[in-house]
Amino acid sequence: MSKSLIQFIIEEQRHIPGATGDFTGLLSDVISACKQIAHDVNKGALIGVLGSAGSENVQGETQKKLDIITNEVFIKANEWSGHLAAMASEEMDDIYPIPAKYPKGKYLITFDPLDGSSNIDVNISVGTIFSILRCPEGVTNPTAADFMQPGTKQVCAGYALYGPNTMMVITSGHGVNGFTLDRDVGEFFLTHPNMTIPEDTAEFAINMSNQRYWEKPVQRYVDECMKGKDGGREKNFNMRWVASMVAEVHRILTRGGIFMYPFDNKDPTKAGKLRLMYEANPMSFIVEQAGGASSTGRERIMELQPTGLHQRVPVILGSKNEVERVVGYHKGV
Repeated sequence: MSKSLIQFIIEEQRHIPGATGDFTGLLSDVISACKQIAHDVNKGALIGVLGSAGSENVQGETQKKLDIITNEVFIKANEWSGHLAAMASEEMDDIYPIPAKYPKGKYLITFDPLDGSSNIDVNISVGTIFSILRCPEGVTNPTAADFMQPGTKQVCAGYALYGPNTMMVITSGHGVNGFTLDRDVGEFFLTHPNMTIPEDTAEFAINMSNQRYWEKPVQRYVDECMKGKDGGREKNFNMRWVASMVAEVHRILTRGGIFMYPFDNKDPTKAGKLRLMYEANPMSFIVEQAGGASSTGRERIMELQPTGLHQRVPVILGSKNEVERVVGYHKGV
């Protein structure tokens, strides 16, 4: 039988001098949260938790009932064990400090409890995204400022994908590995070791309904893809769009591709659609560790200095050569 996710983490821990087990314990809590969320998503229609909650999150987006439920599940699974000093969620205005009744740890975590939740009512894959950071040394009561760390400072990033199978994909800076949940056993097992993104691809994912708002470099790239063999690229491309970042990135990790949610002029007050802390940074860490690339079109996402918990950025990530082509177009190459 394949290694369980917990076994895999413990074996990795043995190679780290001075490891205390805190990180392993934290990941165990995250795994527990994702198992519970997988159950809630699976049972959503049966227990009456699909549909809108009638409220908005800090981004002004309509919250689904499961957005609120899964946010609470993630918090409750991670607040008690003494591994975290604070949490930050896409669904909450401010950080969530660990309650005084629990011990505090040396890590911070940011998370999107249910990415792609607009798809939940139509039974399309959704997921949970998380990013683990170190709490600055000497800080006992973290503030939002302590979360303002570039993506290069991430200790670990991962996501859970709730689809036909429930999977967890994780990196701690030493490659990317995927684990599938055996529902009968209740454990994740290693099924996709050393996931690698091909450098070249013939698939691109973008929301074409925004085409008229894109900048010229993105227009140029997509036009070339659409012309296929009849254009300058001299090969045909397939277009994909799921509107669930977890599902899009998982496809890229599995068979290559490029995902783009670029800057557009639809709402010039927003630098992008996706959140740096909860989506762009963790997914960029995973993609880069799998041999891909990630950029805003002008800057490497992982090198951006965050300016706010809910900061938005353009995202272009996936197969390295295609991302570099789009970046080159932004630079006028």
